[in-house]
Amino acid sequence: MSAEISSNNPVVRAIVKGTAPRPAQLAASRGALPLAQADLLEVLVALYNGSDEELKSNAGDTLDSQSTIEVEQTMRSPDVAPSVLSYFAMRTELPASIHESIITNVKTPPTAIATFATKTAKGELLELISLNQQLLIQNPSIIDAILQNTNRTTEADRRASEIKREFFEKERGAEQIANELRAQGNEAAAEFFEQSGFAESGLTEEDAILLAQHIEVPDRETDDSWLALEFIEEIYEETEEQRQATIGKILGELSAEGEEIGGERIAMINRIMKMGVKDRVKMAMKGDREARNILIRDPNKLVSSAVVNNPRISEQEVEAISAMRSMSEEILRQLATNRQWSRSYTVMHNLIKNPRTPLANVMTMLTRLQLRDLGALTKNRNVSDAVRRQALRLQNARTGGKSLQ
Repeated sequence: MSAEISSNNPVVRAIVKGTAPRPAQLAASRGALPLAQADLLEVLVALYNGSDEELKSNAGDTLDSQSTIEVEQTMRSPDVAPSVLSYFAMRTELPASIHESIITNVKTPPTAIATFATKTAKGELLELISLNQQLLIQNPSIIDAILQNTNRTTEADRRASEIKREFFEKERGAEQIANELRAQGNEAAAEFFEQSGFAESGLTEEDAILLAQHIEVPDRETDDSWLALEFIEEIYEETEEQRQATIGKILGELSAEGEEIGGERIAMINRIMKMGVKDRVKMAMKGDREARNILIRDPNKLVSSAVVNNPRISEQEVEAISAMRSMSEEILRQLATNRQWSRSYTVMHNLIKNPRTPLANVMTMLTRLQLRDLGALTKNRNVSDAVRRQALRLQNARTGGKSLQ
């Protein structure tokens, strides 16, 4: 007999475990013991599922004799045993109201609901099951049972099909893409798509494969310890209008810098902006030069910061970023305080001349500027008065007040 017992009644537990005296077991199988309805049904189902033929036969007859009203009430009870819910779920001839109570009881085992969904001829009950999205997501066998039952309603079919497509077929698509990329030797791209939510972003498999061409950094080379990726989407929820505005900003900056903007590049920018912030951050840290050139212009500071943290970013790229007048102060500050990039004279010089670089960082770097560049800076109207004055003081200190020729 089953060792899983819901009731705390010692009589029930002794009968289900098989330790009760034979007369008590026989009395229980005939429904002759004074037990609460939930306890009685648990005992009867346990005896019916047992190996003792006499007890099984008696319990079967007693179960058949139960009032449908009392059974329905018990099926709704939080005290009913899962084994009892499973037993009555298999009784397809029972009134629909009993099965409704079973389907909606949170204690009903998912396996019982899956079996019921396979056998029932009542389309409205399949529709009721299909309304429980969480149940179907956690137990895809129920989805398959609904879709394979020819008695399903149009609504049940629609709901089950949508959940299967959104939560399982797209997931399998991402897994398939990752496997294909790995087979082609592109481990970095495979890792990216295993961890991304591209399917939920509205990207097609074709979009995903095209984006994969721009992933070059494997996980072992990245360090995202500075990020709390699991919370990013909650913090930075974007509207479609904001995404379109970002696309316009990126295209505008590329055009202003004289870069060629063809149809393929526009298509790539659109694909990237379909992704959520979390996946754009990952792409910024793992993407190639083209991906970095696009994502450094993302107005979300986490995304552009991730570009600077990409281990494959080159000094030439950083030089270009340090000179961008459209770059955010935060990114310019990061470059100014980064030991690796601030050692580059070109990067430092660009940052000093960039009017968006925070003043405190500029003042710190001015002392390292060559005399010739200090002189040019004193005449540069694109920097602040404070920077020009400090450049002049430093120039005079080095030359003794003599003007440069």
